[in-house]
Amino acid sequence: MLLASIYRLTHKGVAEEDIPYYWKYSLWRVFTIPIRKWFSAAFIPYLPWNTVRILLYRLCGYKIGKNVFIGMRCYLDDKCYDLISIEDDVSISYGVFFACHGKRQEHHSLIIRRGAYIGMRSSLLAKEDLVIGAEAVVGAMTLVNRSVGDGETVVGVPCRVVKSAEKEENL
Repeated sequence: MLLASIYRLTHKGVAEEDIPYYWKYSLWRVFTIPIRKWFSAAFIPYLPWNTVRILLYRLCGYKIGKNVFIGMRCYLDDKCYDLISIEDDVSISYGVFFACHGKRQEHHSLIIRRGAYIGMRSSLLAKEDLVIGAEAVVGAMTLVNRSVGDGETVVGVPCRVVKSAEKEENL
């Protein structure tokens, strides 16, 4: 709030809503944000031990369940760490990219349900709230830009359903 007061003093006649969001941060937050971003984007993804990676991601604020595997070189959106939720028994292969926002876009949640599998080098882009359903499978190098239902298998760019739990029940 100190920064917001300074901004108001230096910019006469500026309304509260015109103040940029980052001017409302406390000094503690101003110093800790770059450190957390560096850890989650440049340090943690390159650690060879999954348990250490998961522990450090949790310390950075990501919501990660039990028995989760996150492969090396995955990029979890470091600006929206509070919008990413990974439930229990999820496997995320190597090099997966998570994005909860883009330029001039709102921030959306990205939820991966219990038992899902995300293939290597996939990209999850949340242009709206994105949910990967329970026991769903995302193939390698798939661009997921919409929600995936429970038990579905999706592949391709953009993703398309190749196997659905509903189709299997009808057989």
